[in-house]
Amino acid sequence: MTQNILIIHGGGPTAVMNGSLYGLIEATRKHQFTGKVFAARNGTEGLLKEDFIDLTDFPLEKLSLLKQTPGTAIGTSRTPLEKDDYEQMVHILNKHEVGYVFFNGGNGTMDTCGRLFQTIQEHSFDIKVMGIPKTMDNDLAITDHSPGFGSAARYMAQSVKEICADVKGLPIHVVVIEALGRNAGWITAASQLADPSGEFAPDLLYLPEVPFDEDKFLSDIADLLKVKSGIVVVASEGLVDKEGKPIVKPIFQVGRATYFGDVSAHLANLVIQKLGYKARGEKPGLLGRASIALQSSVDLEEAVLAGAKAFEAAVAGSSGQMVAFRRIEDSDYQIETFLVDIEEVMLYERTMPEEFINENGNGVTQAFIDWCQPLIGPDLPDMISFN
Repeated sequence: MTQNILIIHGGGPTAVMNGSLYGLIEATRKHQFTGKVFAARNGTEGLLKEDFIDLTDFPLEKLSLLKQTPGTAIGTSRTPLEKDDYEQMVHILNKHEVGYVFFNGGNGTMDTCGRLFQTIQEHSFDIKVMGIPKTMDNDLAITDHSPGFGSAARYMAQSVKEICADVKGLPIHVVVIEALGRNAGWITAASQLADPSGEFAPDLLYLPEVPFDEDKFLSDIADLLKVKSGIVVVASEGLVDKEGKPIVKPIFQVGRATYFGDVSAHLANLVIQKLGYKARGEKPGLLGRASIALQSSVDLEEAVLAGAKAFEAAVAGSSGQMVAFRRIEDSDYQIETFLVDIEEVMLYERTMPEEFINENGNGVTQAFIDWCQPLIGPDLPDMISFN
């Protein structure tokens, strides 16, 4: 019996999520896969509704548009799942003769991938389940980095560089830029790649890994105001105090999905109220994960590779694993893929290690910059100032 493929996207999209979809489908063509290639419309919700998109014979030349399309062309979801849902999924997969299931997503999606794999094992069905990493937050365990992060990092670095140039030209206020990243500061930290010389780089960074101290924040700003009049700060949306409480109460929360309060506005208001200095907040938000103009070429290439390698591993007999990246030592930036058991990844958040955070807790080290630089692709455009 010919077995079919089902591809599922989960969680928040990225600028290269569709790249992994392209890589997987392209691999089915190269290997002359004879089954159907289905995608679940809007993630696990589509699987449970048996709402499948048939991509089997879709023209490859049109599929190439996936590489320059942000978001997800097949839809995604954050649908909460119960044990009975996994039982239902197995029934649906058998009904549609699906022998290979691919989950492309972050922590929550890898948890779903692992739970479906466990349910399939309990029933001793021959259905292969593979994970394809995706998260702009870069918080998946084991893998050196995740597709989606490099593009978000490039967007953040370039955008912060442009704001730094703006503030340098009119240095009359403190600008606080809010970065995405719930519990991990990778995106916030990436803003330091704006300018190696430091001229068009942020002055201060505040990461969720470091408990936020309001007095220290104000002291950091006050000290800088003694030597310069325009300051750029980048702060994570997930900043918490020493008790682990968000510095701005979340406005809405359902399960793992948290809608944070406006951290940038809060910090800007602190500067205005406590220091009596002009300040404003900026919040790129979804722009940071949807920019094709600032997509990292390295990120796209690796996203395509992850999709292809997941397919190759599954048809070779692997299951219950995720494709991961590691760097090849003693060389310029090169990576290789390997497989990691999904149990090692499920809902384990990888945060910034201590060696990437400076001693003052308000910036990053050179070690982080050296690690992150290759991921954002070609050098950012140079800028100049006479001011």
